[in-house]
Amino acid sequence: MFEIIFLVAVSLYFIQTIIFTIGLNKTFSKLSENQLPQISVIVAARNEEENIFECMTALDGLNYPEDKIEIIIANDHSTDSTEKIIRDFIKDKPRFKTIIPVKGEGNLKGKANAIDKAVKISNGELILTTDADCSPNPEWAKTVALYFTKDVAMVSGYTTQYERNLFEAMQSVDFVYLLSVAGGVMNLNKPLSCIGNNMSYRKSVYEEVGGYNSVKFSVTEDFALLMAMHKLKKYKIIHPVDKDLFVISKPCKNVKSLFHQKKRWGVGGLQSETAGFAVMTSGWLSHLGILLLPFFFSATAFYISLFKIITDFFFISPVYKKLALKLNLKHFLVFEIYFVIYVFLLPFIVLTNKKVIWKGREF
Repeated sequence: MFEIIFLVAVSLYFIQTIIFTIGLNKTFSKLSENQLPQISVIVAARNEEENIFECMTALDGLNYPEDKIEIIIANDHSTDSTEKIIRDFIKDKPRFKTIIPVKGEGNLKGKANAIDKAVKISNGELILTTDADCSPNPEWAKTVALYFTKDVAMVSGYTTQYERNLFEAMQSVDFVYLLSVAGGVMNLNKPLSCIGNNMSYRKSVYEEVGGYNSVKFSVTEDFALLMAMHKLKKYKIIHPVDKDLFVISKPCKNVKSLFHQKKRWGVGGLQSETAGFAVMTSGWLSHLGILLLPFFFSATAFYISLFKIITDFFFISPVYKKLALKLNLKHFLVFEIYFVIYVFLLPFIVLTNKKVIWKGREF
């Protein structure tokens, strides 16, 4: 019985992976460079003294016409030296501006409030967001903007992380895997997730859905906004696999911070639609089967487990190639161990306690 259930779960997992791959292989039309629109890049920063200088340095190096770009750093009431670092950096850089957002009401809390206040003072037709611990590549802004043909409301891109040790490497592979799943279904008009550190949208569509003030508050505000735009049923939301649409971020430093990140994402995922829960269920059952393998060991069950792992490898390998990255086999195997454990545990963690701690705030 165990083998049959395990085989069915992994078969569904494999079928879903094929669907994700079909979505990732979609291509999209682009504007010509003489059609580049006015853009506003927004970063919400709270207590980011360790990261904000590197982020602003990368943003300062963006290849985009000077008269068509502004960069807004929203200092979300930092209590460290973030404010001074920002002021010192931007004092002779006219493309930059900074604000300290006034306290929001209703759904406007934390990062959502900071971004909303920045959007309100922005001049761009497009809003590009990234995080203070991220460094976009020089072609990022231009590549994002070129994908905004007239029927596109949102463009999501890939983020990976530094890989200076195995702990960081497994997080990096995890990011690429999760964003490949999200991108695959997004390109098939069934968005399940996105990530705010590489997310862009039309300001007019943001205003059409009422912005974060009208979107039900979520600890994953980027996902909430994605779903609000998707529900309009009027625009395309796309996730191209493009090496120039790429951001690199700093990974969680320790298990505690990684735990809080995963829990925040898990709590946000409770707002998923039926398709999202179906994807999560097949993954959970497949990983449960691998964890139970020592107790119900058989050659058949072992090969089913191996098939699941091979499926993951051949799913993300082409993505790494398109992004001009190298997938290290050792890093992948460590990720698989981590992946099996956290996917199994996350539902129990989220359903027993939905409290989220993020950036020194409790939600």
